Amino acid sequence: MNMKIRSVTEVTRYIKTLLDTDEELADLWIEGEISNFSKASSGHCYFTLKDNDCELRCVMWRGQVGRINWQPRQGDWVEAHGYVSVYERGGAYQFYADVIERGGVGLRWREFEELKERLQAEGLFDEERKRDLPRWPHRIGVVTSPTGAALQDILNVLTARYPLVEVVLSPSLVQGVQAPESLVQALERLNTLDDIDVILLARGGGSLEDLWAFNDERVARAIAACRVPVVSGVGHEVDFTIADFVADLRAPTPSAAAAAIVPDRQELYAQVLALSDRLDASAKNRLDDLRERLATRTRWLQLHDPRRVLAEQGQRVDDLVHRLKTVTEHSLLLRRTQLAAAQAGLQAMNPHAVLNRGYAAIQDAPSGRTLVKAEQAQRGQQVIIRLQDGNLGAEVTWVTRDGS
Repeated sequence: MNMKIRSVTEVTRYIKTLLDTDEELADLWIEGEISNFSKASSGHCYFTLKDNDCELRCVMWRGQVGRINWQPRQGDWVEAHGYVSVYERGGAYQFYADVIERGGVGLRWREFEELKERLQAEGLFDEERKRDLPRWPHRIGVVTSPTGAALQDILNVLTARYPLVEVVLSPSLVQGVQAPESLVQALERLNTLDDIDVILLARGGGSLEDLWAFNDERVARAIAACRVPVVSGVGHEVDFTIADFVADLRAPTPSAAAAAIVPDRQELYAQVLALSDRLDASAKNRLDDLRERLATRTRWLQLHDPRRVLAEQGQRVDDLVHRLKTVTEHSLLLRRTQLAAAQAGLQAMNPHAVLNRGYAAIQDAPSGRTLVKAEQAQRGQQVIIRLQDGNLGAEVTWVTRDGS
């Protein structure tokens, strides 16, 4: 049996023909929640209509867009008229809308707002509970898909800014109905490790549906229960999730979250150079101060050097010795002069000197008493006459007094 092999174009055009000829799909109204609404520079609008279970890609040409008197927004619940066909180049079926009417706020958006208000009332968004990030993290726990571009962006930023940090990946689903439970388990795994300094919760950009797992209450409470700070980097800058409000810090993208967690080594290098210059200047000033103090102490020691003191004291001793010698010599000279005068006086009073001049000394023989007056002698008294060279014994034979 021979089977015809068809090209992709043939199959796509065949499906397009089936859809285009289906009367039910050619003219219908659809209600749903607007998501990922964007307006191209050409004026065409692209968006998604979704409900709780499915979503449908939509396009509205510029001509129909001009007839809308209001601006469709993310989360609006609308009723749209149009037809379903196939976009051949993309190989996807989509809804071509020509009318969009307001239908109220989307169910999922209402769920988001209700959960946000409830968690905010509980205090999970309070600034008081936000923790500061560690200045020098050693190990960073990352919760994201191991195959997504977000992980590679995070690793590139960390390597470029601060290669010293260690990354611990706790892999998780980041999209789909099983993603919330997977995110909770990934956070809990990191929360059991004692050496994790901070946790980065990340996912790349996507539609509201793609990011919906980060609006789950279980994920929010798992973030709040983490014992270390949590940084969220989910989606693009315009995307906000419940996880962003609960996290200790919200970054607009995964790359920005990684940059917020670690310091920049270029900045650190500049700071190190500045600190090195300050240290050099401080050390120089300190050394100059110490040199001055050392010079002052040296001069003080020189002034109080025991050898100098001893030398000065020795000089003083020499001066005292000299003074003592002078005083002593003067005193001796004075004493010699006084002695000579005394000797001269004694010599003058020496009886022998008188005797040498021809005089004699008379003493009472019995008593040895010197007789200096005539009245002390009596006739017949035995006396001793002391001459220069000897004594004479004599007897007083007569006594006369001067003036008698």
